[in-house]
Amino acid sequence: MRAVRLDIDPALRFLLRPGRRGGHFTAAAADTDTWGHVVESVGVPLTEVGALTVGDATVATSAQAADGLLHVAPVARPQATAAWPPRFLLDVHLGGLVRRLRLLGVAAAYRPEADDPELVRIAAAEGRVLLTRDRGLLRRRSLPQGALVRGSATGDQLDDVLDRFAPPLAPWTRCTACGGALAVVDAREVAAEVRPGTSRTYAEFARCVECGHVYWHGAHAARIDPVVAHARDVVARRRGASR
Repeated sequence: MRAVRLDIDPALRFLLRPGRRGGHFTAAAADTDTWGHVVESVGVPLTEVGALTVGDATVATSAQAADGLLHVAPVARPQATAAWPPRFLLDVHLGGLVRRLRLLGVAAAYRPEADDPELVRIAAAEGRVLLTRDRGLLRRRSLPQGALVRGSATGDQLDDVLDRFAPPLAPWTRCTACGGALAVVDAREVAAEVRPGTSRTYAEFARCVECGHVYWHGAHAARIDPVVAHARDVVARRRGASR
């Protein structure tokens, strides 16, 4: 074993144990350890890491750890994804976030019954970015793309995902219950499925093509419209900052 020197970017230091949150420290490494192994061993998932540099040279996560001070930068925002627009898969602890993403028209799958191996399999098979707050899940080698969601409140989590990926938004086009696409339907088609007062008051309705749930822009819009407006602002700011 030998000691290697690390310099962790301030944006990633919350992932370190308290005694290391100054960002500069040494960590033990075996002679065969890679830089990626060392970074993960101190608590930083590689999904959260951007450039690794030693001096002026960029090094790969698969390169063997060596002498020199390793600078660990966060992933660049907005983050590129293998598929565009990005498609997400959320773990069991992010049920509130999945509904917000679907409200904004973002493709977000939710499999609360799936265990960790199954989540990784689905993410890989469907080309989805796995969103989670579980660092251990993000360390699975067979996971193509993942992201650690910051924040404990749903609003903070949504801001983090929108800022990180800046996905295109299409509010009111997906079912918040299952994620299916919404199709416009005539009010007469859904009259028997909504309250009489609703069918008399509103003229525009939509139905989920997957589960059949009926939607309309009703009284709840006063609560939801500010969420949509804020989300658009977050995405616009991130896109503007990257130019």
